[in-house]
Amino acid sequence: MTAPTLETDVSPEWGDDIDWDMLAHRAAEAIAAEAPELADPNMLVSVVFADDDEVHALNRQWRARDKPTNVLSFPMLSREEVLRAAERKDSGAPVMLGDIVLALETCAREADEKSVALAVHATHLVIHGLLHIAGHDHELGDAEAEAMEALETRALARLGIADPYHS
Repeated sequence: MTAPTLETDVSPEWGDDIDWDMLAHRAAEAIAAEAPELADPNMLVSVVFADDDEVHALNRQWRARDKPTNVLSFPMLSREEVLRAAERKDSGAPVMLGDIVLALETCAREADEKSVALAVHATHLVIHGLLHIAGHDHELGDAEAEAMEALETRALARLGIADPYHS
């Protein structure tokens, strides 16, 4: 499957018992199969597995929210620009879609609350972040939220992961 090219950076706190780089790549392949605008290796995304302190600082600086959150997405293109870039399908210059940053402690706490493994929850959040990078936004209303959830659920099912919204 063709997926965007990911550059990952994993803080040591995430541990080495899981191959976080491989997890992110598998998540990207799964969502690219459901969201064709992401099925282009010329599209670049950085994925950072950080800690709550780093995400808290980014959230405060860029979103004026003085708290950590599970995942932050920093798109570089509008939805229309992503769709135009996806249409070109040639070997043109790479297109930087944006950055995704996950917060370890928040992700681990949420995984525990949901009774799922951290790797499962992180996979969901990478997929969720990639959809935001592609211009999807669940905060635009119920229809967009339902569309995002459906894409996420189908991508997770490709990986053998249960629907996180109806479990």
